[in-house]
Amino acid sequence: MRVFPTSLLALAVVAAFSQEGRTAETTILGTGSAFAQPIYSRWASEEAKETGLHLNYQPSGSGIGQNQVLKGLTDFGASDVPMDDDKLKQGDILQFPTVAGGYAVVVNLPGVRSNELRLTADALADIFMGNIRRWDDARIASLNPGLKLPKMEIALLYHAGGSGGTYALSRYLSKASEAWRKRMGVGMTLDWPVGAGVKGSFGAATTTPVTAGSIAYAEFSYAVANHLTTIQLRNKAGRFVAPSGETFAAAVESADWKSAAHFAVDLTDTPGEQSWPIVTPTFVLVPMGSHKAGTSEAVMKFFSWAFAHGDDAARSLQYVPLPAPIKAEIMTTLGK
Repeated sequence: MRVFPTSLLALAVVAAFSQEGRTAETTILGTGSAFAQPIYSRWASEEAKETGLHLNYQPSGSGIGQNQVLKGLTDFGASDVPMDDDKLKQGDILQFPTVAGGYAVVVNLPGVRSNELRLTADALADIFMGNIRRWDDARIASLNPGLKLPKMEIALLYHAGGSGGTYALSRYLSKASEAWRKRMGVGMTLDWPVGAGVKGSFGAATTTPVTAGSIAYAEFSYAVANHLTTIQLRNKAGRFVAPSGETFAAAVESADWKSAAHFAVDLTDTPGEQSWPIVTPTFVLVPMGSHKAGTSEAVMKFFSWAFAHGDDAARSLQYVPLPAPIKAEIMTTLGK
């Protein structure tokens, strides 16, 4: 992938896009990733004042985002899971990431505060597969000497339906746990042997606080907004790290962007001492056929403006902006 070292080209493309955008108001329709909804809404509210572009975005889930754009029912789809190459070709779809962010593992344990509990990928996999059923299990205790673990059953909460969070979690666990890879694999939906399904990160964030002994996974902004108790995970470098903007950024910076076809970079379990292991980009899927030419151009104006002006908003919502050279490469693609 050819990378441009400067953002001057990106700014030029934004200027060209924005000039026409100010002449008339346009509404674009998007659906998909719930993970992306907070930042897309923030960008929309800030951008409409400058460009006249208005966004109607429905956080329906990554699977629906992919299906809707393939069927031509939306101006763009949004997915935390990169689309297969065959589907990109089939639908004549342009794919690019917009921001990255992390999923936190959250718990509701009496007497345990945020980032006091530590787990490895093997232990987390055994919890989510139902092999570890109590919080005072010896395997958890051995990772947490000195921490008073409650003598209670584990209440597992997982994302029901197609979920980018499930995909990111399962991708990480499949890399780090052979048992998980053989039994569960990677997917937006999984055949969970135990636990109860909730509606994505929102469901995890609202159900965990009222379910004693629970463990779940949720996009980090939901964990922060709902004051959830997060845990530390052991990363690829063997260090226990807590979820934060800094550890997400470390994962983004250490990823192999250059060899990722269609920008479909994998940010899970990346190298680096500070890298959080469950990080994902979120992708935009834009149909490029002639029947969508007008709306596709408007979609690209929207995200071109966001790349040039939206980094501070992204950071305030616990996302990580893309590295400048990657944004410049994407902007070149959009400009074509």
